[in-house]
Amino acid sequence: MAEEKKEPWLNYLALTTVIFAVCDTLSTLKGGGFSTRAVMSQSQASDQWAYYQAKSIKGYVYELQREKFELDLKANKGLSRPLAADYEKRIGAYKEKIERYEKEKEEIKKKAEDLEKRRDDSQQHSGAFGLAAMFLQIAILLSSIAALMKQKLFWFIGMGAGCFGLLYFFNGFFLFMK
Repeated sequence: MAEEKKEPWLNYLALTTVIFAVCDTLSTLKGGGFSTRAVMSQSQASDQWAYYQAKSIKGYVYELQREKFELDLKANKGLSRPLAADYEKRIGAYKEKIERYEKEKEEIKKKAEDLEKRRDDSQQHSGAFGLAAMFLQIAILLSSIAALMKQKLFWFIGMGAGCFGLLYFFNGFFLFMK
């Protein structure tokens, strides 16, 4: 039984298919990691915004109470000095709490916005890796068809798809295409 002679271009086809397969595997892995990071960042940002809202409500309650005491103090000008001093003391304490909540809200807002930026960045990376995986899988499919049919045309078309896949693969790391 005589062995069929292997065509030399099939070695290159096998090599490119392996390269595409490795990059596809890495794209899937990195894309999944960035996708998870995006979901976690969104969840953490939502938590921060809920915390921000809670601080806003508490601050508003103290603001209402301070305004009530201020109105009571103005309405009752004939209050005894100790009682008026107590009103002033409470108004000052509420004012301090309101200022504290405003500062805390700014910190919370900054943290939430940073998490949203991280989410957006992760989504861009994940999207690029997703496109890379798609093009690389098409390239692997076309290379397989080329090997089975021993048709270079399918391999060349697969190489074109693979080049797009590699472009998106590297874009997944560096985001040079937005």
